[in-house]
Amino acid sequence: MSEEVKRSSYSADSIQALEGMEHVRMRPSMYIGDTGVRGLHHLVYEVVDNSIDEALAGHCDVIKVTINEDNSITTEDNGRGIPVDLHKKEGVSALEVVMTKIGAGGKFDKDSYKVSGGLHGVGVSCVNALSDHLKATVYRDGIIWEQEYEKGKPMYPVKSVGTTDLNGTVVTFKPDVSIFQQTSEYNYDTLASRMRELAFLNKGITITLTDRREKDEKGEFVSEVFHSEEGLKEFIKFLDGTREPIISEVIAIEGEKNDIPVEVAMVYNTSFNENLHSYVNNINTHEGGTHLAGFRRGLTTTLKKYADASGLLDKLKFEISGDDFREGLTAIVSVKVAEPQFEGQTKTKLGNREVTAAVSQAVSEMLENYLEENPNDAKTIVQKVILAAQARHAAKKAREMVQRKTVMSGGGLPGKLSDCASQDPHESEVFLVEGDSAGGTAKQGRDRHFQAILPLRGKILNVEKAMSHKVFENEEIKNIYTALGVTIGTEEDSKALNLSKLRYHKVVIMCDADVDGSHIATLILTFFFRYMKELIEAGHIFIATPPLYLIKKGSKKRYAWSNKERDEIANSFNGGVSVQRYKGLGEMNAEQLWDTTMNPEFRTLRQVTIDNTGEADRIFSMLMGDEVPPRREFIEKNAVYANIDA
Repeated sequence: MSEEVKRSSYSADSIQALEGMEHVRMRPSMYIGDTGVRGLHHLVYEVVDNSIDEALAGHCDVIKVTINEDNSITTEDNGRGIPVDLHKKEGVSALEVVMTKIGAGGKFDKDSYKVSGGLHGVGVSCVNALSDHLKATVYRDGIIWEQEYEKGKPMYPVKSVGTTDLNGTVVTFKPDVSIFQQTSEYNYDTLASRMRELAFLNKGITITLTDRREKDEKGEFVSEVFHSEEGLKEFIKFLDGTREPIISEVIAIEGEKNDIPVEVAMVYNTSFNENLHSYVNNINTHEGGTHLAGFRRGLTTTLKKYADASGLLDKLKFEISGDDFREGLTAIVSVKVAEPQFEGQTKTKLGNREVTAAVSQAVSEMLENYLEENPNDAKTIVQKVILAAQARHAAKKAREMVQRKTVMSGGGLPGKLSDCASQDPHESEVFLVEGDSAGGTAKQGRDRHFQAILPLRGKILNVEKAMSHKVFENEEIKNIYTALGVTIGTEEDSKALNLSKLRYHKVVIMCDADVDGSHIATLILTFFFRYMKELIEAGHIFIATPPLYLIKKGSKKRYAWSNKERDEIANSFNGGVSVQRYKGLGEMNAEQLWDTTMNPEFRTLRQVTIDNTGEADRIFSMLMGDEVPPRREFIEKNAVYANIDA
């Protein structure tokens, strides 16, 4: 049998069961990361990844995802349909094996799929195990096949229910609320962000997302179609839509090196940030890895060679570093690897050594051609690199000042910091509080044993628009670095953060519950995202949620965090209530602030996480950058979620 025929043969024998799924329901976090919002949405990605795998194998180009009225999810594709014939080893239909054996699937058979995505082989069976009910319908070889499951167990054997001229698989599942206790409600924007990403990463595929819980102004269900003809080139334009490019077009390459498909797209802009996004088999590799190392090597080597030859570096009094070539760069690196090896804290770091050379060669060839054919753009890039080097040199001095202050003992801590008594970072937390007035109240209301207070004066620097040395020279930002005890910079990355001496494992942003407070919180979050992303990724950043209202009737009092909650409490008191609207933290006394916002027993802290780095980068750039129209459009679209004072 030829390799071509063998690869396209997809039957019951292609399905390999790796292990049972007895523990999935008992320990779901081991399989999907957590049982909160992220894990809930990951169920959808797992099912869609099966359809994407069919697309990568060349058998599918249409995928439909629907959020149903009851918060169940339906995914549909026009692939070959999951095999339904008898699985020799298991003695049941291959469909049942795929749906009930953890890790079972054609993706483990190299003849069926050359590459595949998904959460390292967990597969749709994991989704089945964590669903109250799942129904699988397969259109294959002219027949419609069906099987339903409750909590992962088949309700009946796979059966034929009709004939068809279609091919494909339809899966409808409803997450088990006894497992997803935090929430079982899907967020449309979160799913849309991932579907858009998948469409960019797999050009030519059409993905439709429909929300049957909500209708638009025309009375039709909210729906979006995601399709890209140019792939990563379009992805870059989308991510960088609110930034000003300094070169005439997106630099892009697509090809295969050493049997590894490599796609790269990049553009330089006027910003001072480096935004690198990397993917392996459609999985966002947040921690980077060998493909990103290859990109950096190819970029630095090729640009350095060109810059040296151009003579533009002759008057520079110090060496150019790798960082300088990446300032103001937005790039996406996507590779397809047959057997990816993942490392790192969250298993999102690629470890395959052979990928480094493949990506490096591809990038070098791409850049050499581009620089030769576009001399004006090449000169602009080199001039940007020189400016970056000069700014880095200035930033290094400013950073050293921060560092010297940080490494000193107690005497080096900011004067405004009211530290806690505990020396144990695991139990210690610091509140970054807007203004001296609120800071004073927080100091009185806190538990001095484990809670520290750092008041910030007004609105901190907008780092989105500032050069690095200006950031490190800013007094409020210096105080944050010093108070946290972190150090900055390594030989490889001048912005890398060392968390080994982090003094608090909870860093809580506490601002007024109004428009100004939201702006200040966004400024602080922008700083953490651009300069201390490791803190967010390690789960150390939180946002406090002070109440909006105090409702009183006689000696009874309750707090409300929304207008709806305020009205419900007022109604429960049967009228005759007085309502106080808190305009700021300073309006609360120390006891009230402790009771509502700082007491671990009663407070609500929102942990800041990054589900989609590219989308987070785009939104911070839009909210804090120079372009006004996209920001206005975003605010108008999301104003329903914001509390805006007249």
